[in-house]
Amino acid sequence: MKDAIKKHGKWIQAAIGKPGALHRQLGVPAGEKIPAKKLAKAARAPGKLGRRARLAETLKGFNK
Repeated sequence: MKDAIKKHGKWIQAAIGKPGALHRQLGVPAGEKIPAKKLAKAARAPGKLGRRARLAETLKGFNK
């Protein structure tokens, strides 16, 4: 299913499987912005935390 979503250009919907997970992992309340310094540090982390933080940095750039 994810391959079909990627093929049709809706990869963001497939990538965001657990909304709010990054906020919970970083200890930032939902609805508040994650500080840039905290996000940058998390992006260097291995595993799921790093993957989620790197995706958040990528998506942050789309809003400009």
